[in-house]
Amino acid sequence: MYTELTSTVTDQDRALQRRAHEFAEQVLRPASIALDALQPADVIAEGSVLWDVFRQAYGEGWHVRNFPETLAGMGLGPLVSHMVNEELGWGSADFAVALSVCSFPFAFAASRNDPEILRDIVRPFVLDREARYIGCWAITEPDHGSDTLMPGTGTFTNPQIQYGARAMLVGDEYVVDGQKSAWVSNGTIATHALVFLGVDRVRGMAGGGVALVPLNLPGVSKGRPLDKLGQRALNQGEIFFDNVRIPRSYMLVEPDAYPLAIDAALAGANAFMGAVFTGVARAAFEEALAYAKSRVQGAAPICEHQLVQKKLFDMFIKVESARQLSRAAMIHNSSAETPDTRYSIASKVYATQSAFEVASEAVQLHGGYGLVKGVLVEKLLRDARASLIEDGSNDILALTAAHKILERYTP
Repeated sequence: MYTELTSTVTDQDRALQRRAHEFAEQVLRPASIALDALQPADVIAEGSVLWDVFRQAYGEGWHVRNFPETLAGMGLGPLVSHMVNEELGWGSADFAVALSVCSFPFAFAASRNDPEILRDIVRPFVLDREARYIGCWAITEPDHGSDTLMPGTGTFTNPQIQYGARAMLVGDEYVVDGQKSAWVSNGTIATHALVFLGVDRVRGMAGGGVALVPLNLPGVSKGRPLDKLGQRALNQGEIFFDNVRIPRSYMLVEPDAYPLAIDAALAGANAFMGAVFTGVARAAFEEALAYAKSRVQGAAPICEHQLVQKKLFDMFIKVESARQLSRAAMIHNSSAETPDTRYSIASKVYATQSAFEVASEAVQLHGGYGLVKGVLVEKLLRDARASLIEDGSNDILALTAAHKILERYTP
C-alpha cells in the first residue's frame, strides 16, 4: 500500500478505503480479467459474472456511494470519495466506470427534488440491492463527440453545430427523437438514461437539455454491444429514440440552465476519471515493481539495475502526482459554488496520460512477457489507452480548459 500523505485522513476513511480495496481485489479484478476474454454479447448474457458483480456492488451499497445520507446513500466527502474511486480503478477501470455511470440519471433526478420523481425513480434505485435499475449517460452521437463538452467556446454556441438527438415540447410532454452512439456506457444494459439533447436549436449546443428517459418506453431501441480494445467489461452501445414521449418534468435541465449543467457534469466526470486512473496507474506501477523484484537477469533481480530503478522512480512520480492533483481538484470543486472545470480537466488529462505511460513502461519492464494475454499489465495498457478518449478526448478537453485559462487566469 502507498504511503498516505494527506494528514486529514481519519481511521473511518481508511477503513472504507480498505473495504473498497478488498472489493476491488476479490471481486472486480478477477471478474474483469475473466470478462476481458469474452465476446461483448457473452459479457452481458444471462449468467455472466458481470451480473454477479453488479448485484454484489449494489448489495454493499457502492452504487449510492455519492448519494447523501438523507437519501440512504453513503454520503462520502470528496477526499474519501477519491480514495474509494482510486481503489475501484486499481481493481478494474471498466467496472469502476460502469458502477459510477449506473447512478448518473438517478443522481441528476434527485437534484431536481421533484416528489414524484423521487418516489417513483430515485428511491427505487437507492434501495435497489439486486441491480434492477441501471443508468447510462447518453451524450455522444455518431456525428458529435468531445465537441459536446466545450462550454464557453464559440463552437458551443454556433447554431450550425447541434445535437442530432432532439426534444420538442408538445403540450405537457417532450418528444425525443434521434440516436446516441455506440460509446454510451452501460448503453445496452441500462434501464434509465440521462440523455443530452438539442432543445433550443438556435443556440447550438448551448441550447441543450438533459432528460431522464426510462428505456422501457415505446420508441426506444438499442444496438449491439461494442467490441473494443480495452475496458471490455464496460458495456457500451447505441440507443435509438423514435417519437419517445416523456413527461415535461423529466426534462431535468432546460436550455437556460444547460451551459452551467454541462460545465458541472464535465467537472464531476473528469474529477472521477482522475481518481479512477490514478488507481490504474498505481496498479501498473505495483505490477512492474513486483516483477522487477522477482525477475532475474544478469545474475541479479532486474530492480538492481540502475536503468530499471530510474524507470520505477519515474513511474512512482507519475502515480503520486496524479493522486495529488486529482484529489486537490475534487476537494476544491466539491466546496466551490461554481466548479472550476480547469482543474478537473487537468486532473483527468494528467491522470489518464500518466496511467497510459506507466502501463506502457510496466509492459516494457516485463519484456515480451508483458505482451501476453492473461498478464495483467497487457490488459492495463489497453484499459488505460481507452481513457485518453473516453469522457472527452484529452486533446479537446485541453482546448476547453485552455479557453477558461485565457479567460480567467491573470498573471
